[in-house]
Amino acid sequence: MSLKAMIMFINFTSKLRSNFRSSVSNLSRVRFLQSYTTMNLETNQSLHRRPCWFYNLPGCYSYQIIRNWQLQLRQERMEPCGENLPDVLLMLEHQPVYTLGTAANEEFIKFDVKHPPCEIYRIERGGEITFHGPGQVIFYPILNLRFHKKDLRWYLRSLEQVVIEALKTYRLEAYRVKGLTGVWLDEKKIAAIGIAASKWVTMHGVALNVHNDLEPFRKIVPCGIHDREVGRLVDYVPNIDMQHLRTVLAECFADMFQLSLIPYEE
Repeated sequence: MSLKAMIMFINFTSKLRSNFRSSVSNLSRVRFLQSYTTMNLETNQSLHRRPCWFYNLPGCYSYQIIRNWQLQLRQERMEPCGENLPDVLLMLEHQPVYTLGTAANEEFIKFDVKHPPCEIYRIERGGEITFHGPGQVIFYPILNLRFHKKDLRWYLRSLEQVVIEALKTYRLEAYRVKGLTGVWLDEKKIAAIGIAASKWVTMHGVALNVHNDLEPFRKIVPCGIHDREVGRLVDYVPNIDMQHLRTVLAECFADMFQLSLIPYEE
């Protein structure tokens, strides 16, 4: 590819991403207003719950596009005029990607970082390196903790509890491990959690292993933990349905944070 063609391609993809983010943001507001004004609030409980846009996204998405979308959603809620915007829950699967937290140590990477097996990003969340890919359920809450509780430790424990409660539906007794972040099942880490917050508005979130390939985890030390294996739900619930699991997770999330989910509809 010539230099001129390369520059044109870069400019085109940058403009495409910008238009995508702008369109999503504007469409989000329109869909929310349409949904919110026509909601049938049947109980007093729903009247007291904070609204939350719920994007249950099909397919697998580029990590960078979703990260940029999160950054935009968070920035809108950090601004004075956006303080009363509803919370957001994104639920999706990612194309294969490794991510490292702000202080992640590259000694936990077993492959040549100059020739990675897939995309790799150092991002603004806490924690060490992990892998995302098809077959995981990823959920990213964009919450304004000023309307919940201004305590990041409480927030992390609450996200863990969402997963623990959801897995009870499948008669699985998941649990925490003292001193570590995440959710465990039979000594195996089943869900990784990493968050970021600015002015008490959150981004990033939870990756729950469902029927994903575990081989990419063998090329790293997941979350910097040497002596613990990574697990997945399909080994405990062979016929687990991803959409049903997403629904259960969304319901547990809404109950944990006292939110009224407003589904995005095409």
